[in-house]
Amino acid sequence: MTATAADAPRVVVVTLGGTIASAGPAGAPVHPTLGARELFDGLAAAAGVSLEVHDLARVPSVEVTLADLAAVAERIGAARDHGAVGAVVVTGTDTLEEAAFALDLLAPPGPVVVTGAMRPPGVPGSDGAANLLAALRVAAAPGAADLGALVVLGDQIHAARYVRKYHTASPASFTSPSLGPLGEVVEGRVRLRARVPALPGLPGRHPEPPFPPVALVSISLDDDGRVVRALGDLGHAGVVVEGVGGGHVPQVLVSVLADLVERGPVVLASRTGAGPVLTSTYGYPGGEVDLLSRGLIPAGSLDARHARVALRVLLAAGASRAQVAAWFAAVEAG
Repeated sequence: MTATAADAPRVVVVTLGGTIASAGPAGAPVHPTLGARELFDGLAAAAGVSLEVHDLARVPSVEVTLADLAAVAERIGAARDHGAVGAVVVTGTDTLEEAAFALDLLAPPGPVVVTGAMRPPGVPGSDGAANLLAALRVAAAPGAADLGALVVLGDQIHAARYVRKYHTASPASFTSPSLGPLGEVVEGRVRLRARVPALPGLPGRHPEPPFPPVALVSISLDDDGRVVRALGDLGHAGVVVEGVGGGHVPQVLVSVLADLVERGPVVLASRTGAGPVLTSTYGYPGGEVDLLSRGLIPAGSLDARHARVALRVLLAAGASRAQVAAWFAAVEAG
């Protein structure tokens, strides 16, 4: 489907499903069944763009895979080669923060705007059409050209590497606790008030499916360590550990994590949701100084979910442990 306007900037749109594309009988549970024709009807003219639209999937976002997102990135690259100025990717909000960051890593340079909705079409306060319109405007904005992947919901513009979904149902469910939004869309105008540096390039080859499996394990009070101990026999290519506070684990896990480092990269993140993993404050067994001395790699300000996406992509590119560590350090250094 292509909406034409001779002098309008062209935006490529790829739809994957999610709440924004969900419908069902009145009062019944909804399912993602709507495609681009229904979602974008009339919006191209309102945004002043022409559209090249691809329906890639109609699934809940929990079913979206990194292989799907690699296919999205390939579609975006082909459209860019033929003159598209930006891209909008439509998906469900449950895994939207991870999808956006994956596209930040996999898609070619230029604005990639990821959006969705918290309320399905046809219900009071449905936010889908407004989010799609704002996303189109951001994707076509010259000022967004060097910002990589962005998330646009509720007229706020977030950097993919910092955004988080923090509420199950609120229409204002997305925030960037470490930074705040980069800008907003007001009266149809894109207003950018902050910028982020580009992500460092990926070492090695271009990452393609299959993406190696990476485990994510979260640490909590009085954790007995049996989940972490089980990881050594499950065949993961790497592990992300979501430590408490500045990146800490109970002492009982230290030797287990040290053993995992011998099998593949182990990245240390924080479960707090904001602020970087510490590197030089706490030296007790299981503190970040101890863990980093044993070969764990600090995730910096990336949360555990973003770090897991990054590690899978880096491993798919053939990165060594040293290259993984250097990449995370470069992201934090900005």
